[in-house]
Amino acid sequence: MVTSASALTSSRLRATFASGRTRPVSWRKAQLRALRDLLTDHQQEFAAALHTDLGKNGTEAHVTETGFLVNEIDHTLRHLDRWLRPRRVPVPLTLAPARARTIREPLGVVLIISPWNYPLQLALAPLVGALAAGNCAVVKPSELAPATSAALARLLPLALDPEAVAVVEGGVAETTALLDEPFDHIFYTGNGTVGRIVMAAAARRLTPVTLELGGKSPAVVEPGTDLAAAARRIAWGKFMNAGQTCVAPDYVLAIGEAADGIERHLATAVREMYGTDPATSPDYGRIVDERHFDRLLGLLKDDSARLVTGGEHDRTTRYLAPTVLADVDPDAPVMREEIFGPILPVVRVPDLDAAIAFVTARDKPLALYAFTASRRSKLRLSTETSSGALAFGIPNAHLTVPGLPFGGVGESGLGRYHGPHSLDTFSHTKAVLDKPLFLDPLRIVYPPYTAWKDRLLRRIL
Repeated sequence: MVTSASALTSSRLRATFASGRTRPVSWRKAQLRALRDLLTDHQQEFAAALHTDLGKNGTEAHVTETGFLVNEIDHTLRHLDRWLRPRRVPVPLTLAPARARTIREPLGVVLIISPWNYPLQLALAPLVGALAAGNCAVVKPSELAPATSAALARLLPLALDPEAVAVVEGGVAETTALLDEPFDHIFYTGNGTVGRIVMAAAARRLTPVTLELGGKSPAVVEPGTDLAAAARRIAWGKFMNAGQTCVAPDYVLAIGEAADGIERHLATAVREMYGTDPATSPDYGRIVDERHFDRLLGLLKDDSARLVTGGEHDRTTRYLAPTVLADVDPDAPVMREEIFGPILPVVRVPDLDAAIAFVTARDKPLALYAFTASRRSKLRLSTETSSGALAFGIPNAHLTVPGLPFGGVGESGLGRYHGPHSLDTFSHTKAVLDKPLFLDPLRIVYPPYTAWKDRLLRRIL
């Protein structure tokens, strides 16, 4: 029954795409404007759903979800005509006269599988690109954020063309059924384990995929930087959404004498943002479910680490305090997997050489952050490390720059999106060559090949 429903949805959307309905730029812009209106008109409803699922504060929901999406849509609408314009490319003299250009064409019907941690943003930001490129789309929200999933399932068909965009709710069975259907692109955001399953399913049909995964994103802190300011920004980036952010600083690499200062300032920053009892703060979220809560509690059971601040927890409310650990063993469990929660280990290293070696010995992270006053250190980190993104002085914020690509490298992901990069992902860039028949200098490459043709061709090609 699940499979037939998925097949029916896929078939309906494929018929819509085949009709040409989604290709006009006017249709694409109308869908984007309708999506924008939906987000603004129902902002409170979405905020309530996000609070139900994650305990997310309304202001944080606006900054990281609805407001973020509105900005993405506005940027796309402003620049879409230019992004879609055919691009002329030069033609070799041997083919003259001729004209060459590239044009973008939509892929067809795409599948977007979104996660639970930013269940609105990460379902709809890829959809913005899919619609801008002229595609039909199936959106599969996460079942771990049921309130947001239900809101999307109810509201999206009211705003968008229901023959071109569908929402499929459910869990593993529904996702598996969707992956059995033919799609022209699959966009998955989540963890690497499921990412491999998605990629294997896509490989059966040679379907292209975008995998937005995660990993352990380090924050390097050097002596000489403003440690109080660095700590505030690291704490903000880490403990937003209770640490359940793919680009959150996963751990701090504190160089030399910066270690003691950053620990102290991190504790101060937590108190400034969430008070002495974050459990009562309206600005601090909750862990999504008991399974993830228990996993995070297991990571705290490290007798070798020193507790700087936090550690308090309550399973009944899925509350885990913003926690900073120091003197962490690089081989401890908390350093072996992506934390994806409000636990921040601080690892001491003697110098920048050691910090770079630490990062490069591990999987390439989704983001690398550095807090340093040294131009030489910035240059070294830029050239001697590899990560999905590199940011100096602030974590997480690179996502808010529409012109920057967002995506991972290696274990942290495959592909990129946002702004014009979303159009790249959800379009096929087609090569077009137009050569008139009235002149035919190409006769020199036609057989039969004579000695003079051979000499001439070797000189010009």
